[in-house]
Amino acid sequence: MVATEAHKKAVKEYKAKKIKRVPLDMQLSDYEALKGIAEQTGETINGYIKRAIAERMEREAGR
Repeated sequence: MVATEAHKKAVKEYKAKKIKRVPLDMQLSDYEALKGIAEQTGETINGYIKRAIAERMEREAGR
């Protein structure tokens, strides 16, 4: 599917309103370990990090 200019504009506007990028610096050895674990679980690195954060937030909200 080829994205039209209108679609690109809509996506850009959505991201500007609803998405916050959070850069993450980590040691290369930690990144390689994370990458391996994410691959083992069939997830992307981004998906793995998001799930880990969501699980921790859920646990801590129950305190």
